[in-house]
Amino acid sequence: MRLDHIPENASPVDVTQSGLIRLNGPARAIALDVLRVNSLQTGAYVSHFRGRGMEFDESRPYQPGDDPRSIDWRVTARSTTAYTKLFREERERPVLIVVDLRANMHFATRGCYKSVNASRAAALLSWAAHHRGDRLGGLIFGDNVHREMKPRLGRQAALRFVHALAQHPDWQTRTRDPNDDGEAALTTALAALRRVSRPGSLVVVLSDFSGLSRTAQSYLSSIARHNEVLAVTLHDPFERDLPPPGRYRLVADHDELAIDTYAVAARRDYAEAFDARREEFAAFCQRYGIHQMSMSTEDDPVEALQTALGRRTR
Repeated sequence: MRLDHIPENASPVDVTQSGLIRLNGPARAIALDVLRVNSLQTGAYVSHFRGRGMEFDESRPYQPGDDPRSIDWRVTARSTTAYTKLFREERERPVLIVVDLRANMHFATRGCYKSVNASRAAALLSWAAHHRGDRLGGLIFGDNVHREMKPRLGRQAALRFVHALAQHPDWQTRTRDPNDDGEAALTTALAALRRVSRPGSLVVVLSDFSGLSRTAQSYLSSIARHNEVLAVTLHDPFERDLPPPGRYRLVADHDELAIDTYAVAARRDYAEAFDARREEFAAFCQRYGIHQMSMSTEDDPVEALQTALGRRTR
């Protein structure tokens, strides 16, 4: 997918505040009301955000497709028919956007860094929340610095978020200790997210979810019990499929690695390992009602979000 909404001279390894502000326009077409997500197990489905309104309106008989978590057990107990709760839509819903800027996110073999596409998508979501009249907050974390922003209303909230995103110190320190796999940073971020999220929020986490420990999974599943959660999984094509058979050199700031991709068995094992990780995470998301979408370093974040969330019609 070509990055048609991104200027041709935009850096593939970094973001700027002005570049993130320019995404204000394209964000007007992104809806935050309905998800259209392709699930590995169940196929395509449409799900209205359950976290939009927390003000109870009325109960009605349960219908196929209703969220079982919204069953009105008191009314159901007095009747022979199951009833579900309906909630009155509320504006100014809290939207929390979480962006992963750990060292593993500063990587790409095609397109732009995972961290760059994650940041552009996060900026689009922040502007979309502003246009919809929601309160915007978030967490931006890397291996070294963790920043939290409480939900606020208005254009200034979106500007505050994109400024913090573009100026985050982990854009400059893109390496970490070889003995650190980044697991602790992700776990700490999700622990903080569980602490700051309030029931009824929309929570979007943009990460490759590398180092998602059991503890981190417990935090994320706890958040999903009371909020609508969307996991945007970033990946590079190289992480899914090795390049054509040959010998390649990977270069980082202070290191390089030579790889040989001739072996058929090694190529098969590599692809199977990626699929296994993807399917394991998809099963986790399905188990806890977490919506999931995938975004490649080659994808246009505007088109990717419009496909997953739908296009705004008014």
